[in-house]
Amino acid sequence: MVKKYTIKFREVMDPIIEHVTKFGGQPVWLTEPQWPLSRATGHPMRFICQIALDAELFGPLAGRMAYLFMTEEEEYADQRTWEPDGGENALIIQPGNYTQPTQPLLTGPAVQNWVDTSSGQGQPVDCEYEVELVPGEDPDIIEDIVVRAQEPGYDESLPDPLDEDKIGGTPAFLQGPEYPEGGPWKLVLQLNDPYDYFYVNFGDAGIGYAFIAEDGNTGNFLWQCA
Repeated sequence: MVKKYTIKFREVMDPIIEHVTKFGGQPVWLTEPQWPLSRATGHPMRFICQIALDAELFGPLAGRMAYLFMTEEEEYADQRTWEPDGGENALIIQPGNYTQPTQPLLTGPAVQNWVDTSSGQGQPVDCEYEVELVPGEDPDIIEDIVVRAQEPGYDESLPDPLDEDKIGGTPAFLQGPEYPEGGPWKLVLQLNDPYDYFYVNFGDAGIGYAFIAEDGNTGNFLWQCA
């Protein structure tokens, strides 16, 4: 079995400034700021979250924090943010080895949700979430569970592995197993389309998968959609 933490989101009004797992707001860099730039536009990507790399899940890695970014949708109409090496997403590990272009920014684009205004129109606003992490375990191979969950007679009281937001564990792939080149890789984050909390474009009901290499120095990211 593979240890994991299931994520529960809780919105906060005050900025989180510790080296802890959080979503939205601004990154709290462990070392020097490394804000990644879109390969297509050269502009800063949007910050999605930071993940504390707990030794309880990941063992004695060199990296201690992971920072996830994606190119903003309005910045690049033909963006290919689902590609692990497409230059339009980044999982930066600190301390670690990220070799693509960055800028030493302390603040930049952040995830947003929509808030109704007095005019009745929605307005995007920056948001930030702390997390409650619930310990659990996954089987070593989860694809069989995904298949069974789609078959008639499946016990619906059991959790659907595709609906789970989690740190660590075993990836439940929406379109079948897919990993970045190189590796071997370990799952850092599985993020089901988080539209109830903030907007990230994972296509049609998509899921994002962040990975860290076995040496603990590099990360990678991809997403799949229905």
